[in-house]
Amino acid sequence: MEKQPAHVTADNPSASVVDPPRPKGWMYRSFNVGSWSTSWYASPRIQLGMVAFVCFLCPGMFNALSGLGGGGKSDAYLADNMNVALYSTFAVVGFSAGTFVNRLGVRLALSFGGTGYTLYSISLLVSEHRYVPAFNIFAGAYLGVCAGLLWAAQGTIMMSYPPEQNKGRYFAWFWCIFNVGACIGSLIPLGENIHVTTNKTVSDGTYIAFIVLMFAGACLALFLCDADKIVRPDGSHVILMKNPSWKTEIVGLYDTLRSEPYIILLFPMFWSSNWFYIYQQNGINAAHFNTRTKALNGFLYWFAQIVAAVILGPLLDVERFRRSVRAKLALISLFVLTMVIWGGGYAWQRHYTRETVAADDFVPTDWKTPGYVAPMFLYFFYGMYDAIWQGIVYWLMGALGNSGRKLANLAGFYKGLQSAGSAVMWSLDRDKLPFMSELASNWGLLSGSILIAAPVVFFKIKDSIPVEEDLMGTDETVEDVLPPGLIEQKREGQGNP
Repeated sequence: MEKQPAHVTADNPSASVVDPPRPKGWMYRSFNVGSWSTSWYASPRIQLGMVAFVCFLCPGMFNALSGLGGGGKSDAYLADNMNVALYSTFAVVGFSAGTFVNRLGVRLALSFGGTGYTLYSISLLVSEHRYVPAFNIFAGAYLGVCAGLLWAAQGTIMMSYPPEQNKGRYFAWFWCIFNVGACIGSLIPLGENIHVTTNKTVSDGTYIAFIVLMFAGACLALFLCDADKIVRPDGSHVILMKNPSWKTEIVGLYDTLRSEPYIILLFPMFWSSNWFYIYQQNGINAAHFNTRTKALNGFLYWFAQIVAAVILGPLLDVERFRRSVRAKLALISLFVLTMVIWGGGYAWQRHYTRETVAADDFVPTDWKTPGYVAPMFLYFFYGMYDAIWQGIVYWLMGALGNSGRKLANLAGFYKGLQSAGSAVMWSLDRDKLPFMSELASNWGLLSGSILIAAPVVFFKIKDSIPVEEDLMGTDETVEDVLPPGLIEQKREGQGNP
């Protein structure tokens, strides 16, 4: 291994005369990307960028399609059934997805995950020409399996690859790229249906565009490096098991809960983190707006997520305050936003019910309709709230450790419970739960889960995690994951604001 020239970067603010040595090989050769210097293929930021583009093309396009309400169809019944199957299997797979990711590697998990999104869109297209309910339900269930693996792999990368002091910025970077995919995906149906002022199903061309882009995402994932190849700017490696087996990974899943049972207090936040999508997409966007306005609302929703991520990420990493202080401030701010934004949602929801929008004389709202600005801004702020909620939850999990193995299990718990909540809410929406009841369930779950999580945030978030603590339960040693010059520094907790 040869020493590399030193460069001060956001990831390496304390660079000395030379950067730590990296392994030989093409994936560790430095190159410049704009203002970024000393980037290499197997670096955290390049790999996270690639993962972001995989999510741009797969779940990003799925979000754009779902954001139209009913999977782009005028009647949400089929999409509700497909999504009940999707999130039911997602919930089951999600709990153990971290185990599969640790065993298979992030590259294969992400690529396999991308195939589910492609099949899901294919089934929606086929359903426009044939009555194939069995195929539709299978596609939903298959996507649940695939999405469980994809999001567990994504969570592992986003939480374990970055240095401790940059996890908020890495989240912002990922979330922006990911949601650019949803924004572009929303422009596809907007362009295809720009003159459609009724509430109808999107065109075949819209579905075909989504299918092609999702398949491209599954292929892109094959070009990723697995976690054992990653070298951070300080020379450290991601903490993994050297020779994982199914037995060690299942035991590791159990150990995560046994050694840190307090994470159960975060489970209500996990459960409610996707609960609100169904109400927002079906109860607001699909129910009240015509086709072209639904597409515009979808674009604004995902664009709002980009805006929120750009603001939130750097705030979570502000070095002026200790990480434990930032965690408390973040949770308090999230509670205040929950009261304000969902209070505004209550004021809007009082104006209509399921019965009024189903009446024969109901005219869907168009962007030219007087008064459209109010629900437009509400929907925009709902999008911002989603990004803030997800960003804070991911950041809190990342603050509990740096071990890829541990964080894969946490990501699995997160996506499993999130999907279980979604499955319940999709089934309630399918059974025509009143819109006001859907809103009340969201408001109550979100605010209550913040209060339940408060003890973890106030008493368990540390300013830095000692490397020995992260290595507990693995067969790695300090020498395996840190270069010699960094071992004592990390043991003493230096350089980790």
